[in-house]
Amino acid sequence: MQPDQANALPGSGSANGGWSIRPILAVLIVLSVAVFCVSAANVSKLYPEYQIVYGSAALTSALMAVALFAPAFLLFVVAEFSIGYFVGFYLCSMVLGYLWLSFFSLRAYDHEAARLSAAASAIVFLLPVLFLRSSLPQIRMLSVKSFDRLLLVLFLVCAATVAVGAAYNFRFVSPDNASLLRTDALPTSVNYLIGITSGSLLPFLFAYCVARNSFWRAGAVVLLMLLYYPIAVSKMAFFAPAWLIVLALLARLFEARVVVVLSLLLPIVAGVLLFTFLGGIGPVVRFAGAYHFIVNFRLLAVPSLALDLYNEFFASHELTHFCQIKVLKPFIACPYQDQLGVVMLKYFPGGGTYNASLFTTEGIASVGMLYAPVTVFLCGMVIAFGNRASAGLPASFVLVSGGMLVQNLLNVPLSTALLTHGGALLFLLWYLMPRDALPASGR
Repeated sequence: MQPDQANALPGSGSANGGWSIRPILAVLIVLSVAVFCVSAANVSKLYPEYQIVYGSAALTSALMAVALFAPAFLLFVVAEFSIGYFVGFYLCSMVLGYLWLSFFSLRAYDHEAARLSAAASAIVFLLPVLFLRSSLPQIRMLSVKSFDRLLLVLFLVCAATVAVGAAYNFRFVSPDNASLLRTDALPTSVNYLIGITSGSLLPFLFAYCVARNSFWRAGAVVLLMLLYYPIAVSKMAFFAPAWLIVLALLARLFEARVVVVLSLLLPIVAGVLLFTFLGGIGPVVRFAGAYHFIVNFRLLAVPSLALDLYNEFFASHELTHFCQIKVLKPFIACPYQDQLGVVMLKYFPGGGTYNASLFTTEGIASVGMLYAPVTVFLCGMVIAFGNRASAGLPASFVLVSGGMLVQNLLNVPLSTALLTHGGALLFLLWYLMPRDALPASGR
């Protein structure tokens, strides 16, 4: 059985790569585009402090822009699953949100040029991440036993990271206050270990245990993940265990591409329904508002709004020319000494540190909106390398093990996701993993 057929919907078995699932996939994607626009419309009405002010005069133009961009989502109907498929769907949805929100933006820059740049960047990004999937030749194949021993060592590294991190900081706070109470007490080396182990190693270990039906071991990995929150005090660490569990459950029920779409559609549509139908007074409206803020606003709208902020900032400020990448900074004259997120916080006070996706950092900030599609395309080629490293592995396994990578790429530059959050290590583990390590039923 081919990896792309591993998680076909019940009764959807197909001998030609899953064609029977594509009509259902098309319906879900069309529904997603509509729901994401409704969610963006709510944001354009609810958050004027982000310089997004709803106006009915711009509504027709926003609808037309979305309608012109929406056919790009048809690529997700014809493409097969890969980590690039997962990343591409989320980042393309982010661009869709930006196209809508930009029509209600009060920020000062060339909005029309920025919209064209964002749309072009999304399309050229999708070409490599969706369609470059050939496998890399494996120089040396590890035995399953050797690979299992390697994973045991990595689990112990994760446990040691928790122990060391807890010695510096360990406190339970409400997720609502996590952004305000993050600590700088952790040494740089410990911060890197936390980012790499939580962003790549633990998701890989969890997916591996689930794929081998080692649920007790998977539970141990989840328990270890839970201990990262009081150390790192970040919303990402708080929600990561639940996110991976949901992905694993969905992957047991549906084909991998359907899971990708549902993983974003279901939480966003829940926020839209909660806010639309459960408004009023008392705890119900507070819950609906809190959910809408955490999911609809923070998960999807904030990465879209980052494009808006960065377009305004770099319309009147010097470009970075990639000097924000630490390994390049000593060799490039850089006009900014702080991280870009801190630069944005100082220029746009009150909105938090705006770390942002590769569309924004490797794109707009580095080369400007005119050349952003070029660098975004090159970033797509890097993600396609992940497709090739994971070729031949079960789709459900790649989906779950790459779950945190996708979340990170939505919120941080590609260089940060690969190095600080362990994306490059995840690619290496996919490449080294014996293709017969998982049972045939998991393919």
